[in-house]
Amino acid sequence: MKPKDLPDRFHSGLAGLRQIPTGKPQSISLIALLAIYALSVVTSLSGLAVSPILGDLETAFPHASELEIQMLTSLPALVIVPFVLVAGKLSLNFNQKKLVIWGLSIYFASSVIYMLVTSSLTLMLANSVLLGIGAGLVIPLSTGLVADNFAGSYRTKQLGIASAIANLSLVLATMLAGWLAGVNWHYSFLVYFFSAIALAFAFKLPNSKPQAQQHVADDPSQAQRGVRDIHIGKKVIRTDWPIGIMLFYFWITIIALSVPLNLSIYMDKFSIGGSGASGTLISAFFLAIMLPGLFINKIISGVEQKNNLFALGAMLAGLALMMFHSLWLIAAGVVLVGLGYGVMQPLIYDRTSNAVAPKRVTFALALVMAMNYSAIILCPFIQKLVEVVTGTDSVYVPFVTSIVICVVMFWPQYRFVKRAQKQDPVKN
Repeated sequence: MKPKDLPDRFHSGLAGLRQIPTGKPQSISLIALLAIYALSVVTSLSGLAVSPILGDLETAFPHASELEIQMLTSLPALVIVPFVLVAGKLSLNFNQKKLVIWGLSIYFASSVIYMLVTSSLTLMLANSVLLGIGAGLVIPLSTGLVADNFAGSYRTKQLGIASAIANLSLVLATMLAGWLAGVNWHYSFLVYFFSAIALAFAFKLPNSKPQAQQHVADDPSQAQRGVRDIHIGKKVIRTDWPIGIMLFYFWITIIALSVPLNLSIYMDKFSIGGSGASGTLISAFFLAIMLPGLFINKIISGVEQKNNLFALGAMLAGLALMMFHSLWLIAAGVVLVGLGYGVMQPLIYDRTSNAVAPKRVTFALALVMAMNYSAIILCPFIQKLVEVVTGTDSVYVPFVTSIVICVVMFWPQYRFVKRAQKQDPVKN
């Protein structure tokens, strides 16, 4: 090799490193992939800045009701659900890159407004709606862009990484928001400024046509993928909505939420661990959700129902361990629940991508992701309903409820796997 050939070969090698294989004929640039990852960071932040400062807000706004204070945390989630669906629908006819830029622009504008209106609770509440709109427009597109640009095991891997990034961001941003609140509660809102980084990267996202205009050369049979008839009495509804996946995601999210929403009260009731133990375990819970996403292709089984079975089994075992009043057993239980949920989250997005026609993937993902936020909103009400029906407000209620739901979901998955093993014992 001549010395003069080295620069050309060197730059050629760098060019190769900047292209990421996708499982499709075309590759994707590294900067475009980083732009998609940046969206995953933003999707986990909505409502986050307020959680460490609720006590400060009660002091800063002494005449505000408890409901008004709590609405600062709940309003973004309430607004996100409809706008996730709006974004999914818009993706059929509008350029996804432009939708992301608009959504992030609204999100960033909201983060700036938060720093300007902290003397008015009413304006902060109105701004929470704006934050929810921006987040809702971005959330389904963060996974939709992965599904659109990757295929096969490459897509599963990238969905796992995106899920891991979102969950790790949640842990780190929670810690940062808490630290900033300790300096001055106004500074807690600075965590939303991560949207500025995502917005800068968004201009490097791969250009794509509206989904309704994509895949025009695909097999025509793909256009009917996932379409089924649903019989409601004498009425027949023809739809491609992934209803089974939507329900599955809703209920496993309800199961998983029993840990972060109730662990602190449970441990305090029985004086388990010190004052910071529950916070440490909740952080461990989110870290456990994050880890499987990094190795998702190595973890999953080729038989879909086995993955469901293993994940539900881990969550069930974890919840059972948490019934013992031992810090170490509770810690093990928290990790198992997190790992089970962490395995299923990227797989649900992957299955959704495979369940519908390519041009409707982002819309289908929007439907499924709306179930996650619906579960977050409805979980406290479901818990209250169970308390009313059972006539008890015991701290065991949320965990026992989750165990019951887990058993109900586990049994049909177990029977399916057993039938599959009998039909083809070699393969299974």
